[in-house]
Amino acid sequence: MSDDCFRPAADVAADVRAGTLSPVTLLDQYLDRIDERGDRTNAFVTVLADEARERAREVETAVERGDDPGPLAGVPVAIKDLGYTKTGVRHTYGMAPFADNVADRTTVAVERLESAGAVVVGTTNTPELGHTVRTDNELVGPTATPFDPERNAGGSSGGSAAAVADGLCALATGSDVGGSLRTPASCCGVVSVKPSFGVVPRDARPDAFRTHTPFGVLGPMARTVEDVALAMDVLAGPADADPYSVPRPDDESYTTATERDAADLDVGYSPDLDRFAVDPAVRDTVGDAVSDLADAGATVESVAVGGPEKGELVAAYGTQATTLFATLVRELNEAHGMDLLDDHADDLRSSFAQTVRMGRGYDALDYTTADTVRTRLYDAVEETLDGYDALVCPALATPPLAHDEPLPTEVDGESVAGLPMDWTLSWPFNLTGHPVVTVPAGLVDGLPVGMQVVAGRYDERSALAVASVVERVRPWREDYPGLDE
Repeated sequence: MSDDCFRPAADVAADVRAGTLSPVTLLDQYLDRIDERGDRTNAFVTVLADEARERAREVETAVERGDDPGPLAGVPVAIKDLGYTKTGVRHTYGMAPFADNVADRTTVAVERLESAGAVVVGTTNTPELGHTVRTDNELVGPTATPFDPERNAGGSSGGSAAAVADGLCALATGSDVGGSLRTPASCCGVVSVKPSFGVVPRDARPDAFRTHTPFGVLGPMARTVEDVALAMDVLAGPADADPYSVPRPDDESYTTATERDAADLDVGYSPDLDRFAVDPAVRDTVGDAVSDLADAGATVESVAVGGPEKGELVAAYGTQATTLFATLVRELNEAHGMDLLDDHADDLRSSFAQTVRMGRGYDALDYTTADTVRTRLYDAVEETLDGYDALVCPALATPPLAHDEPLPTEVDGESVAGLPMDWTLSWPFNLTGHPVVTVPAGLVDGLPVGMQVVAGRYDERSALAVASVVERVRPWREDYPGLDE
């Protein structure tokens, strides 16, 4: 293993700016590692070796001139092959029919990363349009967690999570409509931020207004809490191209929030959000992390989460999420003059076609009626958070699943429906819009288990503060299986 591939992004950027680390040398270390280990996880769709080398040379030249390339100077970054585009780079949406599609614009998030000095090394794998909780498709196949090549990295930002966890990039981007940042972060033992709606601009086109039902957001992944906070400092802030983007408070950086003392934090804990069956080993691992959080000085109390019953929430989320995917397919059909499901059925997973057809079956009244259910959940989460900096709970009901393993139909002796919404505890917070930081809580039989840290709307800083304390008391940097290879 190269000496730098598992170093924090903040550290290597500081060395690049100081002139003590060549961004070209750093990039070559990462590209060599991608060549050596890339097949193990299958994290990338496209590796941009030539473009990345040109960009790294630009950063090096800026440093030699005495210029500051930015807070991410020379940091190798991977971008999800969905929701992020770079002009002239293949953009497939995770779909074989778009294997040769090339982006004609660079999205705001990518522009901001590059303006901060980052070097884009490639695009990462995702299921078709990010529609499900495992990363697999007919284009490049499944992406594995580095902790076990037989187990999936989770979806839909699985390629990004696997690349970060295996030292193939220092930072990566993802998107999240129902847990697509948090599920792979849990499966791969990395940190992710699902921001509040509008904090990280999402310049969706042709419909800039579609991402609010359910709340779909963009966010970063990294191996340390400080690194995702640094990425948020770069990504957050309003953009004219996003009508939902919000101003950012100018009183504190996200990075500064990671310095808060544990004794200043009040945390509520729910082992199951009062709705989910959770594997005892997962429950115990997250519970141990919560106990360590309390031992570090935080005030931790058990809390209840009220609101609608799980079945009602599943119906509301299913209505809005499947309608969103049906809308995305309609946009692609119109833009490319095709009927994706009819013309390319053999090139798409059956789960994708099923999701789209479900979405086509709802009408506008179904779509808006679901918002009353969301409102009741929002009020309940707000009530739970009252008096606390954050609510913590598991991210998934079990450890990572094998690539072809069916979703569980029984968890801890309780029968469940075998739906993604049974396995993930993440999607309720896409209905409410609360920010969530996911951090590794520990290992179960050598497999990572993630913990969600949920904070009040637009209070990502409190979630980052709690996550940072967890990192201090339960460090995971030595857990990555490729660290010494």
